[in-house]
Amino acid sequence: MDALELAFSGISRQAQLIADGEVSARELLEVYLERIERLNPALNAIRVVFADRARLEAGQADARRGAGDRRPLLGVPFLIKDNIDVAGELTLSGTRARDEPAGQDAEIVRRLRTAGAVIVGKTYTPELCIFGFTESVTNGITHNPWDLERTPGGSSGGSAAAVAAGLIGAALASDGAGSIRIPAAWSGLVGLKPQRGRVPLAPDIGHWNDLSALGVLTRSLADTALFHDAVADGPPDPGAPPPPERSFAESVAREPGRLRIAVAKNVPPGIIARLDPENRAALDETAELLRSLGHDVHEARIDYGRPPVTLNFFARYLRGIYADSTAFAHPERLERRTRQMIRAGSLISPALLARARAGEAELTASLNAVLRDRDVLLTPATAVPPPPVAGFAGRGALRTLVGMGRQVPYTLSWNVTGQPAMSLPAGQDGQGRPRAVQLIAAPEDEATLLSLGAQIERARPWAAERPAVAT
Repeated sequence: MDALELAFSGISRQAQLIADGEVSARELLEVYLERIERLNPALNAIRVVFADRARLEAGQADARRGAGDRRPLLGVPFLIKDNIDVAGELTLSGTRARDEPAGQDAEIVRRLRTAGAVIVGKTYTPELCIFGFTESVTNGITHNPWDLERTPGGSSGGSAAAVAAGLIGAALASDGAGSIRIPAAWSGLVGLKPQRGRVPLAPDIGHWNDLSALGVLTRSLADTALFHDAVADGPPDPGAPPPPERSFAESVAREPGRLRIAVAKNVPPGIIARLDPENRAALDETAELLRSLGHDVHEARIDYGRPPVTLNFFARYLRGIYADSTAFAHPERLERRTRQMIRAGSLISPALLARARAGEAELTASLNAVLRDRDVLLTPATAVPPPPVAGFAGRGALRTLVGMGRQVPYTLSWNVTGQPAMSLPAGQDGQGRPRAVQLIAAPEDEATLLSLGAQIERARPWAAERPAVAT
């Protein structure tokens, strides 16, 4: 396998190649280090590369393989989103406001190391991971490999750009309002936001008042399943869901059977958004594909609750941003727009936040009414194709929030409920940019999303598609 094919082969294939001795962990790492050095300057996806340490880890992985070690991710390179702690390294979250390195690995990084992964570096985010684009005064603009004048999304945009361009096979991501699913949609990747608590957030337990989830960005369902199965063992965060009945890999391999699927386009109250024709086409074509696969597909509307889910979300989101800001040693270094968001969050009183948290169960019931007699909900992933970079440069917090709402209205509700939601590729638009759809399942039911997603992937394969800049 040549270097380009190896770079895009995906972590499940890479793990097998290393286990079979067909490629060494060191050889695979060097492929990625060369690609990062050559391609990252144009993409601005990766903040820091741990080249020497990664070479040492890869060498250790090769020695372990030779001794019979069969860890699930042995020797497989990973990138870490820069809001997740790596011991001895700065966790910047897109800002200059912190200057103390992390004292220890976050729990998910520890689990990756235990599974045998090689940690290669950290990827860019917007400041405090607040917005759905990856741009900051500190780090500049991260570019979409499919079109360098477009954003890869955010806040996991650095991770998405790196995976899409073949700078790595998989990268950690987080999702507090769509930050796995939005960059997956705009970068042509698989982005599963798992059930709340499925992947431990420690030490950031309960981040953004339980809106946030950790996951991964990959090129295939098999890669996503391998990641989740590989990091499943370990002490759970408080309130974590019980383990699934079957492994994620078993769910991917299982045929979904005939499912009842609802298709909805309506957006939450308070958000004004127009569905772009290309995004509507992606949704309609996917609905037709699902019908052709034998599923029962019908139009529906989502009940976003009364009071609407948007009020609940913004109370938790803004207060979460305020809480994050208190942990930074130099808040005076934060951007003007970020400080505006923090001030807004400071106005969310503990009583208002408590009411929002208490209203989650009722909202979850309203939002899941559409799934009462359906197995899966299909929606657009975003309202628009990947927007141009710097579209919100110089704008204040309110104008940016309103603008982001127009672009990505379909993701935030499922952070309030905490249930699984996934962005899947849905072809390309007329200019060769990725399109996508979102699938939502009932609480704790990642299994149905994975089996249906894998069926769509077999019918409409996307992993072989590569941006021109990456070759």
